[in-house]
Amino acid sequence: MRVDRRTLIGAGLGTAVTAGLGGAATAGVRGLAGQGSDRALRVGYLPITDASPLLVAHHKGLYERFGVEVEAPVRFRSWAELAQAFVTGRVDVVHLLAPFAVQLRYGQGTPVRSIAWNHTNGSALTLADGLDDLTGLAGRTFAVPYWWSIHNILAQRLMRQSGLTPVLRRSPSAADGEVRLVVMSPSDMLPAMANGVIGGYVVADPFNAMAEIQGVGRIHRFLGDLWRDHACCVVSVLQPTIDETPDRIQRLTEALTTAQLEIEADRASAAQDLTSGYLPQPLPAVERALGYEQDPYQDRGAVLRPQWQGQSIGFAPYPFADYTRTLVEFMDTTLVDVDTRFLDGIDPAGVHGELFDESFARRAIENAGGPSVFGLDAGLTRREEVDTA
Repeated sequence: MRVDRRTLIGAGLGTAVTAGLGGAATAGVRGLAGQGSDRALRVGYLPITDASPLLVAHHKGLYERFGVEVEAPVRFRSWAELAQAFVTGRVDVVHLLAPFAVQLRYGQGTPVRSIAWNHTNGSALTLADGLDDLTGLAGRTFAVPYWWSIHNILAQRLMRQSGLTPVLRRSPSAADGEVRLVVMSPSDMLPAMANGVIGGYVVADPFNAMAEIQGVGRIHRFLGDLWRDHACCVVSVLQPTIDETPDRIQRLTEALTTAQLEIEADRASAAQDLTSGYLPQPLPAVERALGYEQDPYQDRGAVLRPQWQGQSIGFAPYPFADYTRTLVEFMDTTLVDVDTRFLDGIDPAGVHGELFDESFARRAIENAGGPSVFGLDAGLTRREEVDTA
């Protein structure tokens, strides 16, 4: 079903980046040109476990090991703030919501290139304490971290599967099964739910783990149980940064893929690393987010496909083309409160080759020992598995 959203332009909390950044993005690109390879790269991130490879690589000195100078990562509160800093050249390397990367490139004309997947899975839909079923959201407000996010896409699919209707900018009707969607910074979601402002949220961890630890909510469904090993965030840079020093970007990718392997090898150590000044959440929440036990969540229905291991955040760098195609198709049927006209002019099958530069991840994977080291198919191919039933 195609949703007509063109009248929903420029309103709501998610418009800071989508409104008027074309010139700012161009200025940022101009500012990057010619700065030279001797300048340290600047990393931007949100305080979520999605950022783990970027942060662990810094903490463990992996950037230096691979000959890349990187400043201390800079923390941002919201996706809009992070993207603003990225497109204006204040940071060079970011983990970016995959749908947001598509929007920046095609909707704003920003020359963003994604060089690898930062992680897979790692998000969940959490309901406020006292709501036992998704239908309890009828007549309530529900928060997503950004309009162009895998969170918004999958939450809406699941809502519709449950007989709910997402709506924007008006009070929802409980009788009609309506749920009002709003964009909210991840760090604001937990207090908003605890205070009854929202009935639930969908977001990256450790905010889902925090809700359970604080006793104000419980995970209703892991997003990895809806879309197997999906990429929430992708490592992104601007094309001029690649053009200026492609070898440096390769070495950066090597550092990040090494961090991914080290996280997988010792998640307890990674949790310690992440809470050493990078993530503000307490160690128990980060430990839980990096190592959810499957059985308790399977028993209560948060995991329906145990073979997918959807409760577990994963770290594999290769960007699969079929994922990008499916993602763009889903974006075209998702309700958002921003301009969607850019979707009319793009071919979902062609987006991957224009948005992603696979060469860096391919070489990094081979240098690390091949696809099997990351649990990937030898031919680096896969078929997407999506189910919101």
